[in-house]
Amino acid sequence: MELRIGTLNLASGRDGGGRSLDAATLRAALAEVDVDVLAVQEVDVGQPRSHGADQAAEVAAALGTPEWRFAAAVAGTPDPFRSWTPVDPPVLRGSWETLTGPHYGIALFSRLPVHRWSVLPLGAGRARLPLRAPDPRTGQTRRWWFPDEPRLAIAAELEHCTVVSTHLSFAPHTALRQLTRLRRWCAELPGPVVLAGDLNLVGPVPARVFGAARLVSAPTYPAPAPRVQFDHLLGPAGLDPQRPEVRQLSLGDHRLVTVSVSPG
Repeated sequence: MELRIGTLNLASGRDGGGRSLDAATLRAALAEVDVDVLAVQEVDVGQPRSHGADQAAEVAAALGTPEWRFAAAVAGTPDPFRSWTPVDPPVLRGSWETLTGPHYGIALFSRLPVHRWSVLPLGAGRARLPLRAPDPRTGQTRRWWFPDEPRLAIAAELEHCTVVSTHLSFAPHTALRQLTRLRRWCAELPGPVVLAGDLNLVGPVPARVFGAARLVSAPTYPAPAPRVQFDHLLGPAGLDPQRPEVRQLSLGDHRLVTVSVSPG
């Protein structure tokens, strides 16, 4: 069978100008995304900055995926003041559950039946990332040093393979450590395993560390004129990857990455 798999950094549903899309516009931006399984990073749920939308539910509705799980990395809003609280241990939330208060994390969506879901905490690094963002107190844009949030991975065991969604640390040494832990975890999951996500590691590096093939090889970031590949689909070369595509959407600062594989 052929399976279309993708990964997308949602950037909390912001468009190219940094404006937050409402729920209807978010759905419209994803309406033409045709995949069987999609890993999504930087997902807001109940965040004031994104109109209080449940972005995990909105993505599921746009894709027509009955099977999905969201895992919050933090309760609260990611900010330079570290006013958020780590969600430890992480919990998988399904479509029938409602979260109270703002949350932020990753999700995994499937049009196919999922035999088993699981989640792995990957910890956080101590590094801080310099970013230009509005000061919530004054509205003026300035440079902030954002602390790293906890990182996670979600696995969906399908009939013929397992797909793992993740978003690794922006600090390369921490991301490499997390990827090594992921490799050990994935070795225990039913294979073949496809790792999908924003790995914050460039080019061939993550494939070498993970011990897999690059199913798509093309720059993905920044979306308007990508120079590096942060967004990866990794798996055994025997999956016979076909029709790789890297496409800019009307939301997010990374490009959508998709490929078709034949797991059995």
